Amino acid sequence: MIHQLGQIMVYVNNQDRALSFWTEILEFVIVEEINLEGMRWIEVAPSIDSETTIILHDKEKISSMQPELNVGTPSLMFFTNDLDELYSKLKNMQITVGDIVTVPRGKVFNFADYEDNYFAVMQKAKE
Repeated sequence: MIHQLGQIMVYVNNQDRALSFWTEILEFVIVEEINLEGMRWIEVAPSIDSETTIILHDKEKISSMQPELNVGTPSLMFFTNDLDELYSKLKNMQITVGDIVTVPRGKVFNFADYEDNYFAVMQKAKE
């Protein structure tokens, strides 16, 4: 059966701007970028050897190919080892961030990309 989450599809209005956010702001790397029959596939990840990657798809293109597909933004939770440093970095770069909140498993805050899609990042509490 299923043994791993491989890729997460994030549908965006502007692939170049989205790529800029993920690579320049969050320092993800480009794993692969392909143009195939008019469809651009951009795969990014926190590191080149990440087991799970994000595909930045053109929302309009995908919607025209598969109108029934839900192209809403998935709710993603990232993990970090230094939440305070990441929070300060994003805030200093004028990225929209929510408050840092303490939850039973650690500390978390949300942030928005250039298209106002919100994601969360957590630093797990030490056990």
